[in-house]
Amino acid sequence: MKSTMMDRDLTLVHVLERAGTLFGDREVVSREPDGSISRTTYGSIYERSRRLAAALAGLGMQRGDRVATLGWNHARHLEAYFGVPVSGAVLHTVNPRLHIDDIAFIMRAAQDRTLLIDESLLPIVEELPADACPEHVVVWASTHADLPAGDLSYEELLAGSDEPMPYPDLSETDAASMCFTSATTGRPKGVVYSHRALVLHSIVSAMPDEFGISGHDVVMPVVPMFHVNAWGLPYTASLVGAELVLPGPSMDGASLLELIGSEGVTFTAGVPTVWVRVLETIATDPGAYDLSALRTVLVGGAAASPALIEAFDELGPSVLHAWGMTETTPIGSVARLKPTLASSSREEQVRLRATQGLPAPLVEIRAASPDGPVPWDGETMGELEVSGPWVTGSYLSGVGLDRFTDDGWLRTGDIAVIEPEGYVRIVDRAGDLIKSGGEWISSLELENALMEHPAVREAAVIAIPDDVWTERPLAVVVPAVDPAPEERELLDFLRARSAKWQVPDGVFFVDEIPKTATGKVSKRDLRERFTEHGTERGPGRS
Repeated sequence: MKSTMMDRDLTLVHVLERAGTLFGDREVVSREPDGSISRTTYGSIYERSRRLAAALAGLGMQRGDRVATLGWNHARHLEAYFGVPVSGAVLHTVNPRLHIDDIAFIMRAAQDRTLLIDESLLPIVEELPADACPEHVVVWASTHADLPAGDLSYEELLAGSDEPMPYPDLSETDAASMCFTSATTGRPKGVVYSHRALVLHSIVSAMPDEFGISGHDVVMPVVPMFHVNAWGLPYTASLVGAELVLPGPSMDGASLLELIGSEGVTFTAGVPTVWVRVLETIATDPGAYDLSALRTVLVGGAAASPALIEAFDELGPSVLHAWGMTETTPIGSVARLKPTLASSSREEQVRLRATQGLPAPLVEIRAASPDGPVPWDGETMGELEVSGPWVTGSYLSGVGLDRFTDDGWLRTGDIAVIEPEGYVRIVDRAGDLIKSGGEWISSLELENALMEHPAVREAAVIAIPDDVWTERPLAVVVPAVDPAPEERELLDFLRARSAKWQVPDGVFFVDEIPKTATGKVSKRDLRERFTEHGTERGPGRS
């Protein structure tokens, strides 16, 4: 027996139509590169997105062709989020912070035919090899003058498309957008998202026990729109009619806090380093910034430490910790407390909020060792594996087959334990675990412990070779005070929280910890910098 339900494809056409027709008067606010504020509405985004679709067809873009973007968070980028996929083409957001060789590799692999680019990022195109440069370069320009020869003005392109293009007959399984992994190990790999995956991801993200976003919210994605679709927030906000605040390239603490106050932001999202800077800015002038509307600070991309969670708790907003990957569109789990845990101690609640959380609805999880799945006992470690309707089942061009199990689950590369209540706790990346004397040491747990010390701004722990123990941990710390704390003070602090054999052999104080293009700590760079010193060199400022 079959159901009597209508068979309707889940596509971004529905999200765009809903935003434009039901929430046309809701604002989309952008901070431009020059610091000025521009305002538009979903109604305008709807109309201009459809004109963009027609303009792309006029350039000869065919169904399935790739349209790349190199841009910051602003309303024109949002128009591309909709205009490209509803035209039948595929949106490809490119990270401008990557090395030019990686950008060229990515654009070749994607076979991009058109590029939409911010005027400030045009020097990247000048560096691209000819075989990586798309046929058409369309500039999101603040002026219409002095564009490079052959480049097109975005505004003029839209002005030439008076009639919106009829929607093509899209299938929910058609490609809508693509992103490439951040290349922390090896070359970037392409992940292609279907319309269905993006729609389902948006619906689930809005649920109360996930991000909890409604039409009453004002959402500010600090996470860049070139990074996994800004964690899906532009689509989720559009679906429910939440106002959007897009902060442009200015990511310093003062700029973000000014927008939070002036626009009444209720929900914002970014990597931990962003929120560390915000907290430092607040500390320099307590009471100068208005956080009264801010309800939720979503933290992802790297672990949210208990210290970060408690710092925001004291200010009023609540930190919501989430985990995901480019391969999971990206939300895989969210650290909401179950109602049955509301009576647990404050310490236990903070501990659970600092885990990677419970799997999102429709996402399945397990952790596996070489001997098979491990129990959900909160102690046994295994590689986290995930499956679901917005989890990729392959990579572009068929690379990376070793990242998938025989039964089709994604091997994440994260080493985790799963607690009896279902909370995922990642103890490290597979390559970052430290094996000392046959025992495993979690660099992540040591980093979180160090971050609890008031004199520590940032911390990273890496493995360095040791003739006796094979590997030993070394801590690299950015101090929050001047002068820096004594090494002994930090090691004694860790001894009170960790087993003696887990405590690092030394602490190096640095001015800055290297980051990847997506804001994560680059342990590869740290290992290259410090491994040659081994444990023979004493600790101190490097």
